Amino acid sequence: MSRSGWGAKAGLVGLALVPVVFLAIFFVLPVAGMVGRGLQSDGAWDLGGIGEVLGRGRTLRILWFTLWMALAGTAFTTVLGLPVAYTLYRLSLPGRRLLRALVVMPFVLPTVVVGVAFRTLLAAGGPLGFLGLDGSWAAILAALVFFNLAVVVRTVGGVWEGLDPRAEESAAALGASPWRVFRTVTLPALTPAITSAATIVFLFCSTAFGVVLTLGGLRYGTIETEIYILTTQFLDLRAAAVLSIVQLLAVVAILFVAGAARTHRERAMPRTSLLSGLRRPHRGDLTALALTGLVLVFVALPLVTLVARSLQVGDGWGLANYRNLGTTGSGDALVVPVWTALDNSWRTAVDATLIAVVLGLIVSIIVSRRARSAWGRRVIATMDGVFMVPLGISAVTVGFGFLITLNRPPLDLRTSAVLVPIAQAMVALPLVVRTLVPVLRSIDDRLRQAAAALGASPLRAVLTVDVPIVWRPLLAATGFAFAVSLGEFGATSFLARPDRPTLPVVIYGLISRPGAENFGMALAASVILSAVTVALMGLVERLRVGSMGSF
Repeated sequence: MSRSGWGAKAGLVGLALVPVVFLAIFFVLPVAGMVGRGLQSDGAWDLGGIGEVLGRGRTLRILWFTLWMALAGTAFTTVLGLPVAYTLYRLSLPGRRLLRALVVMPFVLPTVVVGVAFRTLLAAGGPLGFLGLDGSWAAILAALVFFNLAVVVRTVGGVWEGLDPRAEESAAALGASPWRVFRTVTLPALTPAITSAATIVFLFCSTAFGVVLTLGGLRYGTIETEIYILTTQFLDLRAAAVLSIVQLLAVVAILFVAGAARTHRERAMPRTSLLSGLRRPHRGDLTALALTGLVLVFVALPLVTLVARSLQVGDGWGLANYRNLGTTGSGDALVVPVWTALDNSWRTAVDATLIAVVLGLIVSIIVSRRARSAWGRRVIATMDGVFMVPLGISAVTVGFGFLITLNRPPLDLRTSAVLVPIAQAMVALPLVVRTLVPVLRSIDDRLRQAAAALGASPLRAVLTVDVPIVWRPLLAATGFAFAVSLGEFGATSFLARPDRPTLPVVIYGLISRPGAENFGMALAASVILSAVTVALMGLVERLRVGSMGSF
């Protein structure tokens, strides 16, 4: 190999070390510290308590509830998401992009806001209060479906939109019924995308924190909320560590399945740019259109209710709840006013986004490379998978791990404000990678080679070939990371100082305190936070980047 070739490889390795070291310090170390603290006694490993923790009746109930709730949430989300994906990505409808944005909206809402919205919708005085679902497992299930619907719609819809329509038309011309065309032609092509989406939905359902904590109360809990309760209320680090290990093993298995499905999807059905699969609706599409209409009502109802209730003051209407955001609430429920918390959230999200985008871009460049050797492909696949793991590990585990591991030189950061944006960046990083990697992989390497043959330097080749293709997805990834960071709640609830809380932490604090004024302020704050995140995702949708489709 030439000296320049070795130099390029050395530069790539050096570049890869930056995110790897970051992940080791701010993810592996805290998680290992959390687990180690729980499974060590007097400096020695003590694994005897694992069986005792797993044998507890409460632990078994938590594990079972997490499993069946994730399975039910995945099943309902997939079944409801398929007709919506078909309608919004296969049929030519007016306002299609606006409807897509509406479907994506719940996914970027902070989970604590989703919980507040459903509590408002299902409470005794809410529009659906007559159903008696407030505080039930059905409320949690509905909120999980609401939150994750975008994953199925965007993942499957993106592939469905790119299918070559000639295969379906040929089958129909040979006499196949619409159902048979779907079963024998369309469904096999969509199966990898459906599998990928379903595994990611299962992951999000099983690790939901803010939704379950807000809606489940003391009656229902998942692994995520149980780790939180064990660490904050009972200081039972052993049980929390055991549950963290169970969650880690489950996440690794889920990500392996998702990665295999994603690879199959990328190879199985390349997108065509010559033929459009869009067509006008006809009578056979009435069922899909009706189901899509119901789903859109389901998505809009909690949001409309949240806005309406935030404007309700006693028996009348007004802006009192919004005016109260400049105060600390009834009985001084807050340390700082809500507007101060929003400013903290905004500043923290900017820092977190910068970290996530820089590291995500580096990881994406590396894992999108086409390795020639089997060893190189395994290394790239491993790196791709490793940077997805933070997506499913309890943010509570990471947050508490920060407190017990980053508390001594040279990493004495426990009282530093930098921990919150770092924790939020760990949440946003996998989403940035999943947004950028498919775009980078789609670039034909022959374009770079042609630029090099014409005398362009490696940097000039990147600026000429890659940048024009990547800049719009990069802007979308930036907006997506900012929205996610703005609403992060799990790790931030541990790390945010009382005098510098973020808005999701303040919202949860308000709904946890008694008083109509505090709850009204929580509703108003939730609307403000939702408006900011929705505006950001509107920008992402305008950039026409399938950020969720990359899952």
